[in-house]
Amino acid sequence: MVKLTIVGRVEDGLPLAQDQTYVQDNASFVFYKQQAEFLLQQISKDSLLHPKMTILVDHHSFHFLVKKKICYIALSDSSYPRKLLFHYLHDLHKEFDNFNETALIQIISKPYSFVRFGKIIGRIRKQYMDTRTQANLSKLNASRKQELDVVTEHLNDIIQRQQLSETSEIASLDPKPSVSTIWSSRCLQDIALKWTPVTIIILVILVLFKASLIMTEDYLISTMI
Repeated sequence: MVKLTIVGRVEDGLPLAQDQTYVQDNASFVFYKQQAEFLLQQISKDSLLHPKMTILVDHHSFHFLVKKKICYIALSDSSYPRKLLFHYLHDLHKEFDNFNETALIQIISKPYSFVRFGKIIGRIRKQYMDTRTQANLSKLNASRKQELDVVTEHLNDIIQRQQLSETSEIASLDPKPSVSTIWSSRCLQDIALKWTPVTIIILVILVLFKASLIMTEDYLISTMI
């Protein structure tokens, strides 16, 4: 069963439309929707380089297709036929491609504001609800001998890779401690070269003077005894 569908812009990862027919007021839907939006962001950052992928998560699978800088993402049960799911994504692409509104799509700035296509997603999704219909069985039989060139990965691996990337980026931006420009100035270096020997001589004189006082005091004490 296809449970969630999002169509987004690859350029900036903005979700343009979603299926409006699925129940959206439960916690699981919110969770998977957030994961789909995360994948869309990763696709926009070129972190997922393949135009077709299956992402495993729990007992479900995300499938996405990238065509003409538009990404089509769908969530289904793991048991749902993957070939049929990609037929669904290709049908979405064909319908979206029929919209001669490239300029409008480019200027959309609010997430999920392409409501008209959301209704089309719902209509096409209904055609793929039952995998045993004659139309869907025909699609599966027609592609039975065709290899599906789709890369499979687990969502946890993608999240870990993203976290490592962010950690490395923060480390590269962390400024290293540097020597103060005051102490490294040429003027202070000249002062140090000039006065360091004088300071040492004065300290030596003070030490010798202190020692002589101590010796004189000891001598006086010894003569008095």
